[in-house]
Amino acid sequence: MGKISVVINTLNEEKNLPCALTSVKNFANEIVICDMHSDDGTVEIAKKYGAKVYKHKKTGYVEPARNYAINKATGDWILILDADEEISSSLRKSLGEIADEQFHTRRAPSATLGVSIPADYYRLPRKNIIFGKWVKYSGWWPDYNIRFFRKGYVSWSEIIHSVPETRGKGLDLEADEKNAIVHYHYQTVEQFIDRLNRYTSIQSRELIKDKYEFDWRDLIKKPVGEFLSRYFQAEGYKDGLHGLTLSMLQAFSEFVKYLKVWQLNSFKLVHADIEEVVEMMKRSEGELHYWESNALLKEVGGLKHRIKRKFKLP
Repeated sequence: MGKISVVINTLNEEKNLPCALTSVKNFANEIVICDMHSDDGTVEIAKKYGAKVYKHKKTGYVEPARNYAINKATGDWILILDADEEISSSLRKSLGEIADEQFHTRRAPSATLGVSIPADYYRLPRKNIIFGKWVKYSGWWPDYNIRFFRKGYVSWSEIIHSVPETRGKGLDLEADEKNAIVHYHYQTVEQFIDRLNRYTSIQSRELIKDKYEFDWRDLIKKPVGEFLSRYFQAEGYKDGLHGLTLSMLQAFSEFVKYLKVWQLNSFKLVHADIEEVVEMMKRSEGELHYWESNALLKEVGGLKHRIKRKFKLP
């Protein structure tokens, strides 16, 4: 069987880490912990589970340390986990079969050298538990991430929440709960806002680095677009109050991100004419009514609830 290394980046994860390590303890040939100088019991817990522990400077987000951690792994296959995630027995079995099958394919006798290799990297669905509920809509499912791959075929840039660079062939595991990484995501509102504040500071600097020029209209357009895409287009309303609040929080995150761009421009004086503001509001109102109408017709139907579509997207 191909050797599997599990790689986890940590910073003060003593509460979450035991569950993650327990889920891979009898699955991984090697566990690599890349710690950003935790000041709690994270490192001691990792060593207790037999993990190899390496240090990396604090960066505020995980991407810069990902490649460093992967380079420390010695396995043929790498499984990337966050400290607040775990894998089920069914997923362990599937990943083990993938590594085993491809191990034998690589080392097959000459008569079978023509057999194609299924893939070099796999995107796994992720089951996000947010505020105590599995969020199945709102853009949170299946939440595919490249997490299982042959070493040397996937690497990360240092941009926050960036999509990794790949080579070779990739496949998706079916979007089924049995194939999903379980992610115990935001557990409190305070946790969401804390990460929102940290992430938006990084994202706003990235926008400036990418030559984005602040436009006050984005303070309206971007949050509205984020809310509509999550709550209506991604059917967040099917998640009930969780879907509504998460769509609003994500919209607020967009607002703060672009507000911080303005801050990085030293709050440069920008004239926002009242007529232009009202026009932007009307445009947003039109988009809202369109999606309201669309959702009600789709989910409720019937003459009683039909809304005449007076507003159309431009």
